[in-house]
Amino acid sequence: MVSFSHENRNLTAGLSGDIDHHNATAMRRLIDLEIKQHLPSEITLDFGDVTFMDSSGIGLILGRCRLMKEIGGKVKIRNTSEQIRKVIKLSGVDRITEVE
Repeated sequence: MVSFSHENRNLTAGLSGDIDHHNATAMRRLIDLEIKQHLPSEITLDFGDVTFMDSSGIGLILGRCRLMKEIGGKVKIRNTSEQIRKVIKLSGVDRITEVE
């Protein structure tokens, strides 16, 4: 699901499993709660343990970009598989946030 680590004002959300219609809503809620509690200047979404992602994952990323922009922060994406990189590139998300 989602695990968190904090370093200074940076938050890392380690995502795991499938990010699809069934799981994305719960993941969004957990991440949003963590952001609102800690007000990080940056959040890194780590896709290292994600096995599948569809358009629900794009919604997850875009929503966190909006939330972070509201508090003056930014989003980074890292450890994406080839399939997830393709989905991100096709959606244009790579043009609005940093993908490592």
